[in-house]
Amino acid sequence: MYRVILLPHDVDTRELRRALWAHRIGHRVTEESEGQVLWLVDPEQHDAMLRLLERWRQGEPLMPEQAPAARRSPGELLGPFRQVPVTSLALALCLGVFAAMGVLGDRVVAALTVVPVVVANGGLAFGNLGEALASGQVWRLLSPAFLHFGWMHLIFNMLWLWYFGRQVEALQGSMRMLTLLLVAGIGANLAQYATGTVLFGGMSGVDFALLAYVWLMSRRAPRSGFFVPQMLVVFMLGWLVFAMTDMAAMVGFGNVANEAHLGGLVVGLALGWYHSGRARRQS
Repeated sequence: MYRVILLPHDVDTRELRRALWAHRIGHRVTEESEGQVLWLVDPEQHDAMLRLLERWRQGEPLMPEQAPAARRSPGELLGPFRQVPVTSLALALCLGVFAAMGVLGDRVVAALTVVPVVVANGGLAFGNLGEALASGQVWRLLSPAFLHFGWMHLIFNMLWLWYFGRQVEALQGSMRMLTLLLVAGIGANLAQYATGTVLFGGMSGVDFALLAYVWLMSRRAPRSGFFVPQMLVVFMLGWLVFAMTDMAAMVGFGNVANEAHLGGLVVGLALGWYHSGRARRQS
């Protein structure tokens, strides 16, 4: 995000913020020790924001005139996804794999599990990760992250992937998001595999890594523009703990990949600590 202006603590910015959203100008207001700071998401909207600020200071009307609803072009509809290509691609792959599982069934699951799975003598036989990697099946280190075993599993993970991933990619670029996705996805999968579990999947390990990363950036480098509501952090960590208890199984949430969640969280904390430290030294 880009810092635009500092306003006194006692200034009421509600009307300005409503107008900014009405004009589709992405922004955020943070409380700093010296006052309220107005941040801008897209630098190309800088002039538009300054014009609206001047009208606000002059007491002029701010809200745009209501025009007849117009049909939006496909390009406009895809705009938010084009701005965050890595996050959008990860989301699309999860949806595509889920659809393929509905059509092709267990063949998709067997192709993407952390080790090869085959049916032998009426039961399941599992391969070895080292042998799979030696044979060139390196995708298995990451591919379980794209497996989801139900609508609620998919929707929950996609919601947080979009919420946190879009923030990381918009503020720090696609390479940073790609690094987080790869390192957290592989780290979470290996953490779960280390417990002896083979049949697991989901993007939740990456989601917890993104949560930890965004939270540490917002706390240790507040000028970086990252933000996560404190209650959301409490909810996510509370869910992490709840899923590790017997009560989760009692209410229908058994077989949760808890070690993958913890592995992703540790990766996110490590990367968040490192990059927030760099951001503090550069500010």
